Amino acid sequence: MTARRGGTSVEGAPVGLGRAMADGVVLLDGGLSTALEAAGHDLSDELWTARLLLEAPDAVRAAHTAFLDAGAQVVITAGYQVSFEGFARRGLTHVETAGLLRRSVRLAREAVAGVDGPRWVAASVGPYGAVLADGSEYRGRYGLSTRRLVEFHRPRIEVLTEAGVDVLAVETIPDRQEVEAVLEVVAGSGVPVWLSCSARGTSTCAGQPLEAVFADAASVPEVIAVGVNCCDPGDVEAAVVAARAAGKSAVVYPNSGERWDARARSWSGGPTAGAGSARRWVEAGARLVGGCCRTGPADIAALADHLRPTPH
Repeated sequence: MTARRGGTSVEGAPVGLGRAMADGVVLLDGGLSTALEAAGHDLSDELWTARLLLEAPDAVRAAHTAFLDAGAQVVITAGYQVSFEGFARRGLTHVETAGLLRRSVRLAREAVAGVDGPRWVAASVGPYGAVLADGSEYRGRYGLSTRRLVEFHRPRIEVLTEAGVDVLAVETIPDRQEVEAVLEVVAGSGVPVWLSCSARGTSTCAGQPLEAVFADAASVPEVIAVGVNCCDPGDVEAAVVAARAAGKSAVVYPNSGERWDARARSWSGGPTAGAGSARRWVEAGARLVGGCCRTGPADIAALADHLRPTPH
């Protein structure tokens, strides 16, 4: 694997991002699916947002642009659900699926190119559970060997790093075993990584203590931040404390706080996260802050206004 070309690095991160994290908070985008659904796109498909890489790439680019216009400094690509196994079931070859991964990076890069000031592209690396499309990314315990998980993650990560991303967003990882597999793939690559788990309270969704998982990740120089995403906002502060205990910057991008009803296939309740919550996370030590499900461009604009990231 090759890191993004050009420049020196700060704490393993591409020039600019590492310094921005050292100086203060860096604002991530929100839920890509939320922005796409708000634009009228049906995502009720096991390929989720990844299907639009095939059918409506302009819509993906437009969603990235909406978050950038709202003040996001980092956009996360639409590759979360892209896997060689998943797209093979749709009849795509290995080469065609690799092309979609590269397209996810290119669309984000094109959106970033249209905005003034430093902006970064994070390549989404979703968990094995996302391929199953049955909620396994919120359970873990897949029943697979670590070697099999390495074999699943390595080809995607190699394609994404060769596409020239600024950082790998390894996200919604529910299980310490899968963290170990990903760390084996990225260790020694020179490619910056943030590791974000799906979590409940102080544990991964599979039940392992976050502090122990983050300590595993802290031993790999490529990992520039650890934290949580796609979780309840109430679980964030404990994760920030665990990240700092591991000696790493914290990355946090929870859901809005609304609840997903799997049976009704709809969201219920109201948002519980807001700019005030984000301020507490930053005060606790979070340096990469954004939103996940049910967080749209307007929510990121509110964060941008409240947190006022320092221009670099």
